[in-house]
Amino acid sequence: MKPSLSNYRPVCEEIVATARRAYNEGLMAATSGNVSCLDPKSGYMAITPSGMDYAVMTPEDIVILDLDGNIIIGTHKPSSEWKMHAEIYRHLPQYRAIVHTHSPNATAFAVLRREIPCTLVETLLFLGGSIEVASYAAQGSAEVGTHCLPILSRKPACLLANHGVVTVGDTLAQAYTNSVYVEDAANIVRLAMSTGCPIPVIIDKEGTKSYDSSVSI
Repeated sequence: MKPSLSNYRPVCEEIVATARRAYNEGLMAATSGNVSCLDPKSGYMAITPSGMDYAVMTPEDIVILDLDGNIIIGTHKPSSEWKMHAEIYRHLPQYRAIVHTHSPNATAFAVLRREIPCTLVETLLFLGGSIEVASYAAQGSAEVGTHCLPILSRKPACLLANHGVVTVGDTLAQAYTNSVYVEDAANIVRLAMSTGCPIPVIIDKEGTKSYDSSVSI
């Protein structure tokens, strides 16, 4: 039996709410960014549509497709970055949700192709350390996703060179929270760099957290 929207309504509602929250909180501008979830049973992903205003988006607008891009449910085109999401889900099946933002402070680091150093305990605990930059790939290509894989296999967030931020999680709430932590870290590092040299937090061989004042950023 072909699945219907009712099978996916709860996740579609969560995707819309998350995308709208990201827009309202300044992590996305206009129609930029995208949000998705993977259904491990069917292997289908639900993703925001391409080019739609988040203010008017409804659960009915969410597109359900397989990882090869075949639309299962929906009347809109999926996000232009659906291939990135598919590559991440295909190769890193431990993740069930992806949030891609263009949050301004973090994207500024991505434009510089410069990682965000780990200067906050939260960055260390929740993001696994510094937020690294994935190699550049053309927008909409599968390579946007494959270039993220080495980083996302170790950490739940990375910068996309000249593009933005991608975060992952076991749940959509977790993936979204990670995107907030990335932007917060970027903002604080930017402010700190305007007045001095930020000092990174590190983990020594015994696993003890400490600050290394000898390291320059």
